[in-house]
Amino acid sequence: MKNDNAVIGLFQRMFDENIITFNPGWDSSAQNLEEFDDVRSIQTILKDSGISLTKEADETSTGSEYITLTDPDGNNILIDQHR
Repeated sequence: MKNDNAVIGLFQRMFDENIITFNPGWDSSAQNLEEFDDVRSIQTILKDSGISLTKEADETSTGSEYITLTDPDGNNILIDQHR
């Protein structure tokens, strides 16, 4: 479901719990952005801020990668870079 720049995806049985997803490199229509923060850079900022990740990206890789973390309310957060 989409309203202006807000997109809500409804997935039945794809995830066990609530999940919030961010996609660096894509706009709200899943079109490639020219400039964006690489997920490995985002990971460094989060870790330097003392935030624990539940899955870290391989910092020696390039391209597609993802990280996951859990917010204080227990919601899972996926930062999923597709390119």
